[in-house]
Amino acid sequence: MRNLLSLVLFVLAVSFFGAIGFAQTDTRASKTWEVAKYDLSVSLPSAETDRFVSARAKLTLRNVSTAVASSLSLRISPAAEISAVKIGAGAVDFAKNEEKVGSGTLQRIVIRSLSVPVGATIDTEVTYRLRIDENSGLAATTPLRTQLLPMSFWYPTPNSWFFPRGADFAPYRIQVTSPGGLGVLSAGNGVSGAFEQALLGQPFFVAGSYDEVTVRNVSVHLSKGAGADEKKRAEDVANLAADAKAYFETLFGSSPNAPLRIISVRRGAGYSDAGTLLVDENVFRRQKLDSLTAMSVAESVAHVWLGASTSIAGDGGGVVREGLVRFVATEFLESKYGKEIADLERLRQRTAYASVSKRDAPLSQITPLDDYYFVTNANKGSMIWRLLSKKIGADAFFGVLKANMKTGSLDLSGLRAAFGQQKELLDYGFDQLTDLDLLIGLPQAGTAETKMALRNTGSVDAEVDVIALTEKGERLRNIVKIPAKGFSETAFKTLSKIVRVEVDSDKIFPQLDYSNDVKPVEVDESDALLFTKRPFDRQDFPAAERNARIVLRDVPRFDDVRVILARSLLAEGKLSDAEREFRAIVDEKLPTARSLAWANVGLGEIALKTGQQAQAIAFFDIAIRASAEIGASLAARQGRLKANAPAVNDESVKAFFASFDKAAISASKANLETLIMGGETPKAFVGGIAGQAQEWTSRVTQIDVVDPLNVLVEVDLNIRIINKNPESGSAVFRLSRSGSNWKLSGVESFEVR
Repeated sequence: MRNLLSLVLFVLAVSFFGAIGFAQTDTRASKTWEVAKYDLSVSLPSAETDRFVSARAKLTLRNVSTAVASSLSLRISPAAEISAVKIGAGAVDFAKNEEKVGSGTLQRIVIRSLSVPVGATIDTEVTYRLRIDENSGLAATTPLRTQLLPMSFWYPTPNSWFFPRGADFAPYRIQVTSPGGLGVLSAGNGVSGAFEQALLGQPFFVAGSYDEVTVRNVSVHLSKGAGADEKKRAEDVANLAADAKAYFETLFGSSPNAPLRIISVRRGAGYSDAGTLLVDENVFRRQKLDSLTAMSVAESVAHVWLGASTSIAGDGGGVVREGLVRFVATEFLESKYGKEIADLERLRQRTAYASVSKRDAPLSQITPLDDYYFVTNANKGSMIWRLLSKKIGADAFFGVLKANMKTGSLDLSGLRAAFGQQKELLDYGFDQLTDLDLLIGLPQAGTAETKMALRNTGSVDAEVDVIALTEKGERLRNIVKIPAKGFSETAFKTLSKIVRVEVDSDKIFPQLDYSNDVKPVEVDESDALLFTKRPFDRQDFPAAERNARIVLRDVPRFDDVRVILARSLLAEGKLSDAEREFRAIVDEKLPTARSLAWANVGLGEIALKTGQQAQAIAFFDIAIRASAEIGASLAARQGRLKANAPAVNDESVKAFFASFDKAAISASKANLETLIMGGETPKAFVGGIAGQAQEWTSRVTQIDVVDPLNVLVEVDLNIRIINKNPESGSAVFRLSRSGSNWKLSGVESFEVR
């Protein structure tokens, strides 16, 4: 779920604790109420200027505390306007107050004078409307698409996702009325115009216009008007999901009744619930499947077993929900793409964890209120489960896991008890801060053997491999146990000179520093990509080339580093070598989207330098369609301009910008707003123009069609803002159809100085 991280960081600003009670023998926060089912009816706005979504939420709630419940608190977005609350069939009085958390607030609905026995249920109904001022990945509404995800707090619930003991996951029903005729999608089965989710989930939906591609019972919903290439990529994604399902069935048993559904979205990519995954629309416009999407698909399918059909709650639940899922998803990628690809994913995971390893907290204690929650739980958690699996054997590991899943719930304490023979390891992995660092000394040659010293700074014994490479290319291996906070040594009986040694070559253990695992030291960073990128950013291209070759010698499939190598070679004028490296990236099994984009930029630049103008334009177009990174997209657009690519002509688009130029200097905010799709463009952008622009001239230079209703338009701008000097540059705007007219729906880049 890496693409969702930026959304989560936003939510953390307004995250909150759920309704809590305190038992006499346990002073930790515990639940009073648990949701048994949600039933939501939603009406979307009938006009573009209407920013309200109307809803009625019915909740079946169970008292799961140890005492009679006398009150109920529900949390919802502060943008929700509550009009009525019912308990059973009768209206009740309620109080509303503000719950301040961090820099944000949430709205709390409080109903008092209840008397609900332990284990009893009540039915609650809340009628409200939700105001969506500015669209985001969490909440958005336009005539073309509406989506509401749980972390926008669009529906009332007693316990948020951020509650330490576990959020509310329950079966749900969603029915959406769309005056604009948009198709509605959610998780579960479509029944009588609604979606019924029988498994455990959190209510969400998206509404838009879609083309459906179905392969092996996996449905992929593309934006209406998708082309043949996009449908081919949809088939790739569907086949991957089907393969993941088959793999997890071998681990956990037959699949729960959850349709697998993948939905193309502009925002909110990475969110998944009970077999339904939101995927960035640009994924389907790329020339092949990328590594982030593959991992997202694998994790989404794994969640059907771990989270949707089996509840996950309790302290440290994120270690299971995020960490265990990432572990099994990576195991699936290894089964499909090979160990080298899986090891590359593991390298990325431990590098991500290393960035927070010196400031995080024990896995059993962190909650989503901590900004490192996802990074730590998913990545360190995955490493701990892998370490346990390696130690006891995969068959034994998954046997215990499967047996515990039969109860219908998983929690960290129960799993720790089930793996009780590994108590020391799990106590360290889950209850202690990472303090382990494995160090190896330089080889000391003797008469018939070579020794090296080893050190373990951690609080747990480490049984690891030590790999030695001889001058003849022989690879030798010893297994060594290094005691906690202690030293050890190992010896290789060989007459050949040992030129390189490494401890824990498979990187099983989470460590504070990976740069001292190898002697002699060549890579002096735990982050191998940073090791290559630093000299590249300084434009020291020979040093960047040298560093990249060192990393690729050990991790030959590391496409992010190969990009640095290829771009360094190109900067050094070594065109044939650079072209070979760029093509190797394109041919990789599972490259990152960023690598694909830069590889095509590089191939385009080489084609341009060698007089192959048409080929250069084709490569630049591929990089632009990938839309993987703003730097690569800008470089591709600049390259296409140098190649004199023929412009796509659309008089309606040119007419729009002629109208926009007039509105920009009219000093009327209302004139501008008629040309902007509601909620789509940041208010700061409009506010920076209305009444401020003295000059504003746009010249359309290129148009890229996203789909029949959306285009990206590259323009040259000459502007002058009041009290500032004239400025010029390029910008890329997104236009979307509203009826028969274009409207501005996004500012992709604005390079005006």
